[in-house]
Amino acid sequence: MGTLTLINRQRRLHLNTTWLRRAAKTALPICREVSDDEEFALRKIPEVIVAIVSDPVIGRIHADFMGIEGPTDVITFDHGEIVISADTAKIHATRYGHSVEQELALYTIHGLLHLNGFDDLTAAPAARMRKTQARILRQIIASTP
Repeated sequence: MGTLTLINRQRRLHLNTTWLRRAAKTALPICREVSDDEEFALRKIPEVIVAIVSDPVIGRIHADFMGIEGPTDVITFDHGEIVISADTAKIHATRYGHSVEQELALYTIHGLLHLNGFDDLTAAPAARMRKTQARILRQIIASTP
């Protein structure tokens, strides 16, 4: 079935990593079931690593691997690593009126959906991905104390 490990590699923000780990582990089997593309089946990846980092760290990864300067919210690697920014999550959580942990859970779901064949490069697939990740996040918030 595969495992998921969440690692907090940043120290700028105090996070409820216990809740985040539960949310991520709850999201994994849900995301595994919502793929149209067997080629990218999340179930073929033996271990998913979610690393929470700072904006400077994700900015370097963004530049090194994607050739784009500056921080971003989430970067997903096909081998099963998801890198997410706590700093960017804090900015968006404040803007949208929810916790940093909920925003980080959304980023984790986004990365898991990418690993399961979703893409957000054009309007229709991006809308489908946003709708799917919002539904999964609502489900997790309702079931994860």
